[in-house]
Amino acid sequence: MTAQNVNMRNMRLGIHEWFGRTPGKIMLDFEIQHISQRLPEMFGYELLQVGQLSSADMLASSLILRRSIIDIDTTMCATSYPTMRGHADALPIASDSIDVVILPHVLEFESRPHQTLREVQRVLVPEGNLLICGFNPWSMLGVWRSVLNRSGTFPWCGEFFGLSRVRDWLALLSFDVVAVDNFFFRPPFASDHLMERLSNLEHIGPKAGGMLAGLYLISARKRVSTLTPIKPRWTTQRRLASVGLANPSVRTSASKQRRSRPELTLVHAGDTSGRSDS
Repeated sequence: MTAQNVNMRNMRLGIHEWFGRTPGKIMLDFEIQHISQRLPEMFGYELLQVGQLSSADMLASSLILRRSIIDIDTTMCATSYPTMRGHADALPIASDSIDVVILPHVLEFESRPHQTLREVQRVLVPEGNLLICGFNPWSMLGVWRSVLNRSGTFPWCGEFFGLSRVRDWLALLSFDVVAVDNFFFRPPFASDHLMERLSNLEHIGPKAGGMLAGLYLISARKRVSTLTPIKPRWTTQRRLASVGLANPSVRTSASKQRRSRPELTLVHAGDTSGRSDS
């Protein structure tokens, strides 16, 4: 394991602990709520979650029976789903085998976020679905990050990617963004009392357009390039050129030669002059 991977592993462990207390716990509840609204709309045979933020169940609302988790944090949280260890930028999954993939705050704490999305694109079946949870840098959370980034505290030491940037990455990988959910408009105070008093902002924020939301959930679908059939051009009109009007003299003479009856010549056995008998 390289030093960069070790650093990312420590960051993932730090974010795991942060989501276990206020305000991370409140944010996680919001994310599970919005994921639970999107998953019933997605169908298939295989559902994969990459990374675990806590032991909370993010997959309970899915109609897909076969659900599994890849533990990229080496935390091995208690879960009832099959779990395997792996790396987000090198998924131990066969290509074109997964119907739905969930990335809960994976891109912010990966050294190669582009490669992570490429891996997701590889393992998804055609028309497969992807859910991405992320922090919005243009929000109160982004302000906190700009102040506490150098302190090394979690999650502010991670890389926050804006919606437009993630959209561009998805477009390059042949994904179509189906929907975007914006939520959590409160400052990330560690006090439960303050967070409760500011809960009204969750009702006011969406009315203002949702651009200042601290969290977003992107729902995208893997686009499939298909061949466009070319329709034949049918016509019921006869073209004069197709019946052979060109060079009529040649065709007429040839026609007369074909239609003329040959002349019969009767020759008597004793006639050697070749005279015809009328």
